[in-house]
Amino acid sequence: MLWKPAHPENTNMERFRTFVEKKHHVSLGNYEGLWKWSVTEHEQFWADVWEFCGIKSSVGYEQILEKGVPMNKIPKWFMGARLNFAENMLVRSDDHVALIGAGEGEALTRITYAQLHEHVRACAAAMRKLGVTAGDRIAGYLPNCPETVIIFLAAVSIGAIWSSTSPDFGTTGVLERFTQIKPKILFSVNAVMYNGKAHDHLEKLTEVVNGLEGLEKVVIVPFVDRPFDAASIRHGETFAEFLKNDDGRKLEFEQLPFDHPLAILFSSGTTGKPKCIVHSAGGVLIQHLKEHVIHGDLSEKDVYFYYTTTGWMMWNWLISGLAAGATIVLYDGSPFKPTPARLWNLVDELNITVFGTSAKYIQSLQESRLTPIITHKLTHLRTIYSTGSPLKPESFDYVYTHIKKDLLLGSITGGTDIVSLFAGHNAALPVYRGEIQCRCLGMAIESWDDSGKNITNDAGDLVCTKPFPVMPVYFWNDPNNEKYHSAYFARFPGVWYHGDFVYVNAKTGGVTMLGRSDGTLNPAGVRFGSAELYNILDEFPQLADTLVVGQKRGEDERVILFCKMKEGEVFDDKIVERIKTAIRTRLSARHVPAVIMPIADIPHTVNGKKVEVAVKRIISGETVIPSGTLVNPDSLKLYYNLPELQDPGVHL
Repeated sequence: MLWKPAHPENTNMERFRTFVEKKHHVSLGNYEGLWKWSVTEHEQFWADVWEFCGIKSSVGYEQILEKGVPMNKIPKWFMGARLNFAENMLVRSDDHVALIGAGEGEALTRITYAQLHEHVRACAAAMRKLGVTAGDRIAGYLPNCPETVIIFLAAVSIGAIWSSTSPDFGTTGVLERFTQIKPKILFSVNAVMYNGKAHDHLEKLTEVVNGLEGLEKVVIVPFVDRPFDAASIRHGETFAEFLKNDDGRKLEFEQLPFDHPLAILFSSGTTGKPKCIVHSAGGVLIQHLKEHVIHGDLSEKDVYFYYTTTGWMMWNWLISGLAAGATIVLYDGSPFKPTPARLWNLVDELNITVFGTSAKYIQSLQESRLTPIITHKLTHLRTIYSTGSPLKPESFDYVYTHIKKDLLLGSITGGTDIVSLFAGHNAALPVYRGEIQCRCLGMAIESWDDSGKNITNDAGDLVCTKPFPVMPVYFWNDPNNEKYHSAYFARFPGVWYHGDFVYVNAKTGGVTMLGRSDGTLNPAGVRFGSAELYNILDEFPQLADTLVVGQKRGEDERVILFCKMKEGEVFDDKIVERIKTAIRTRLSARHVPAVIMPIADIPHTVNGKKVEVAVKRIISGETVIPSGTLVNPDSLKLYYNLPELQDPGVHL
């Protein structure tokens, strides 16, 4: 155990447990009892979350869950209810700070809830004047800044459907997404700042606009203070010109069904066009309130930061902090400029209480030997969130030794598919080294073996056996739900298969992520996750990056390890033997890769995730078309026809 809460009885989790016990005359005892009740009595549980978190609706629900509809047929939730997502984000309209915009420079932008309400009103009025109605798609090719939040809330106040990508996306990646959903208005910027330099964005924007059909307006926010010609873009105008359409009308929140689409997010699409995942306003709202308010104790007292881009689902998770009345911090730029301590300087300057980031960022801090526990005060910091990839045990040690001893380190996991969490943080529970604290309330997740048997204390596929409100309502351009069914319900019919390989600890209730199931290694029938190897490989200072994948060989497969060496380091037999010895000693002989070889580059998505499946397919004999989500798509060419992996005796 690395940390435990001093007063768990004062957490919202314990308040919620008491609320449930009194309301239903049950004795649940502890979190495990509450979790079991939440997935057994799942309809009543979600109704209790609605009540406890105070969801605002103009019409209450008549029925919690559609009767007689199996999980794989996507049952409706909270039938009869009418609400608006933006209204629940803007419940308050006072002088409490809602947004703080920050970047690599020292300048900060502060917007109160009252000001945010007025900005959203003006933007929504302009949209309505231009004919935007419920169901229209509004797209953002935008950085993580206050204007993006304003535009998002304005769009969803009308019932328009939001979708966004960040300026670091290449034009191919953007067009692969937006050509499928055909937005009515596209919002973007003139330029962005990164690594201390201004980068013009209009050339990329021009290419995207020219590739989109049905666009009626392109609105350009002057994000960087430099002259530009909005008229040079087809249908282009400045944000100021757009706001001249504001006719002064009041902000009206369209009252819509619980399952009305809120946003379209996209699968990573690393080997083809990304799937367009449509999430409901009600589902996202109730799920995020549960995670922020009940699991995380988020309130108006908090200053909540997450290092994210608008192209990652964590942006949506960050914005929902407004529903708790918190102040949210929007950061755009490099986290290491002008100094590697930039974000920790912000923690002190803004009194940040909740700090979210990626496992990769924490590892980078570790490699840079930063010690915020010495160099910074971090007085108000109480929670650190980590996601994007499994947080290795050594990173847990680093946080508690070199950042702060008394805080909750919440390793969390979920995904774009549910724009939320399956397992994550809990302010009322201790933190154990290398483990996600718990399975989240209402999420009936289990670890299954190949036969569909629930197993604990052993690795298996992450499944969810009961429906939950934030299941996607559908995929765009998938009228018969064939892609939807194939994505989640083909592996175990009738049960949500998430594609993660996990281990559930029966003693602590914690969860360990072992990698993606589609990238699960399976030599000679022994299944294990790539994360087990990465945890060891990350300790080798000679390695700049690594990739572990399986190569099909007839009915079997063998494990291949690709090593990208740091500059000045040499790949030779000595490093190979050291790697083999470490893996054999720390894990087992079965975990040792069959082939360990050098490679010039490792493919990553723009969100920093290693691209295992595409490489697995390539080295197993397939041809893969790289997606625009890859930050280095040419790297895939390195993996074709590698002589070290050719075996004339085996047909691939």
